[in-house]
Amino acid sequence: MVQQSNISNSCNKKCESQFHGDTEARKKELIHVKNPHLERMPCDTLYHIHLGTEYQDLQALFGDIKFVCMGGTPARMKEFAHFIKNEIGYIPPYGTTLEDISKLGHRYSMFKVGPVLSVSHGMGVPSIGILLHEMIKLMYHAQVKDPVFFRIGTCGGIGIEGGNIVITSEALNGYGEPNFDLPVLGKKMSRPAKLDSNLAMDLKNLTLPEDPWDTTIGKTMCADDFYEGQGRLDGAFCEYSEADKIAYLTKLHKNGVRNIEMEAVIFGALTHHAGIRAAIVCVTLLNRLNGDQINSTKEERDEWQARPQKLVSRYIKNQLNLSS
Repeated sequence: MVQQSNISNSCNKKCESQFHGDTEARKKELIHVKNPHLERMPCDTLYHIHLGTEYQDLQALFGDIKFVCMGGTPARMKEFAHFIKNEIGYIPPYGTTLEDISKLGHRYSMFKVGPVLSVSHGMGVPSIGILLHEMIKLMYHAQVKDPVFFRIGTCGGIGIEGGNIVITSEALNGYGEPNFDLPVLGKKMSRPAKLDSNLAMDLKNLTLPEDPWDTTIGKTMCADDFYEGQGRLDGAFCEYSEADKIAYLTKLHKNGVRNIEMEAVIFGALTHHAGIRAAIVCVTLLNRLNGDQINSTKEERDEWQARPQKLVSRYIKNQLNLSS
């Protein structure tokens, strides 16, 4: 019992040192968690990704991270982890393979590929919101400087055919406002959903003439639902006409919206609030002006879903000074 107590006390002292050591200097260098309560906590458990300051040296494990890439499904982000491994020529330490760091959390998957984290975020604002809080705290605890966050995924195009890439310039909520609104302590909290315009342009400029897709920078509408929230006609419930739907989507297009997905507004808001450069790169699965059902083949979808990964990979390799 005494031995266990000594281990716990030692751990707490380590955690306290991590939080309180040279706090002002850290604030100037690192991302902004903007939570004074964290500095008073002896340890911090990142419950949903199965990490924490109590038993792990997060700076030693993750201090070299430069890029955090997020996508919806565990399978897609495992695939991206192996893809980026080959692209940047990363060789795991002898006798090891790429492992799901967050497997025991049973909610998200995470793979570390040298300076790149590949993480699944699930579907919708609540799921990615939980992950973002913990990923931002992970960057803080690991003392990572100026990480770049990407969301790579799929979307419905507005006036853009399937297989093309949309890079988000601004994220809008379901009411067409560039804000993420959340009830906090019974009051509405609103944060701007901004993304890095220079990063978006850098990504667009990496599209090659021989690429089998077009790349567009445009606004993204973030829906809270896959069916009615996106004006679909094929859900279990629908109390509007096809003419209503087309009028709505046409209005979105005139307002500069080029795609609809389900995570952009909180991704833009939380990364902007933390001072993190971020971009959303999605491939369209269909043009919503022409229908609601995704009718492409699995082979087509698999190839399309690799396109945002390829574009983001080019950026990462460019930043790491690796040849294409």
